[in-house]
Amino acid sequence: INAEYGGDSDEEDAPKGETEMQRMKREAAEKKASEAAKKPKKPAPVLKSNVVLDVKPWDDETDLGEMEKGVRGIVIEGLVWGDSKLVEIGFGIKKLRISTCIVDELVGLYDLEDKIQELEDYVQSVDIVSHNKI
Repeated sequence: INAEYGGDSDEEDAPKGETEMQRMKREAAEKKASEAAKKPKKPAPVLKSNVVLDVKPWDDETDLGEMEKGVRGIVIEGLVWGDSKLVEIGFGIKKLRISTCIVDELVGLYDLEDKIQELEDYVQSVDIVSHNKI
């Protein structure tokens, strides 16, 4: 019957008792939802952190060059080793201060600490000096 009078077929789809304003809001929401579905999704940004670690040797006789080689020998996807330097602790003992850039989703900081501490011939302890998101 609606077609005979030039009626809008959308009114048949509308819930009964829906006012003109409610219908317009519903249609606008449906249009917005369909447009949002068509848009390509942007990839999530890769979250990275700069981390500085202090790696402490057992004593002043620990070979710090070998300790650094062992630390840098740790390879994890998303881990990039940076600069390092030896810092005086006292009584002739030095510690290795080393920087790294990690991809937060790929590298667990505590897992990295554990891997460094597995170098138990050289490493007494590992401390996080700084951890900055970039």
